[in-house]
Amino acid sequence: MAELEIRHLRAICSIADEGSVSRAAIRLGVTQPALTAQLRSIERLIGGELFQRSPNGSVPTELGRSVIRSARIVLEDMAALLATARSHVRNPAEAPLVVASTPLLFTSALISELRAWFRAELRTEIDSSAPVLLDLVAAKQADLAVFERFEGMENRQLADVEVRTIVDEPQFVALSSDSPLAEQEEIDLIQLAHLDWVAPPPDQDPMRLRFRSTCESMGFTPRITHHVTEGRAAMALAAAGAVCLAQPASLGGPGFVIRPLRGTALSVPVVLVIRLDGMFAARRQELFSCVAHAYRSIVDRNPTYAKWWAQHPEAHSDLDNALALPRPSRPS
Repeated sequence: MAELEIRHLRAICSIADEGSVSRAAIRLGVTQPALTAQLRSIERLIGGELFQRSPNGSVPTELGRSVIRSARIVLEDMAALLATARSHVRNPAEAPLVVASTPLLFTSALISELRAWFRAELRTEIDSSAPVLLDLVAAKQADLAVFERFEGMENRQLADVEVRTIVDEPQFVALSSDSPLAEQEEIDLIQLAHLDWVAPPPDQDPMRLRFRSTCESMGFTPRITHHVTEGRAAMALAAAGAVCLAQPASLGGPGFVIRPLRGTALSVPVVLVIRLDGMFAARRQELFSCVAHAYRSIVDRNPTYAKWWAQHPEAHSDLDNALALPRPSRPS
């Protein structure tokens, strides 16, 4: 059963503080449609309307005022909890290295690389929401994060962080192995216009607006029928006859295949965000080398992606340069 999360409380309070969904979206670094969809999800979870639209913007309802008061208390308690916990870390050098990531195929390889090359206890934070991970780094609760660049990220006011593109990753698709299209080596996006699409919820989908606009430029509006947050559920729906975007290093499975798209602009930058006041401040090139080796290790798991990789060196030139850099000295 879905539950309220800290990010939901931040969203509610931001709308109340700003007095409008559009201004709150800018503050949070997300798109207005994504925040509107998130608000609707929150209201469904709570069971009532939190804001009413008026000439003066978004005005909290009686229920909304009660929820906002409680949300502020929870957020203040959470901030106090974190401050107390940090005060018990007597030696910053002994604090764990916190790596934040969305569920990407190379995350486990990155963890292995970092454990091999840096002397530090390591802890991971995995979340399907890239804005949440960016908040963790900005709030100094994570040392680095890797995720797909999301729409609205350029609106964030970021200090003491560096953002680097790891690779401009193409989007492949997963579809039923029983589909006639499964026989093709590449698929035109327009060939998928008649199918039901599987996608993440709007507030967790970095490709949402770009995907829709690309489809519409080809003359159709994608019929997004299923919203899911878990990869195996998405692939099961693809096996049952729907279609979804897939990371290019993904492998097919029972009932579904992974195929590249031909001639579209559907790609998304995978980025690395590093704190500039943390342990990597003077070792960013070494860190990027670790990230590059971790990502490159998954390319060949899907021969189709390996072929695409060889044919498109422009999409990963920075990563290739990083592969030539020396790795960090191994801990003694």
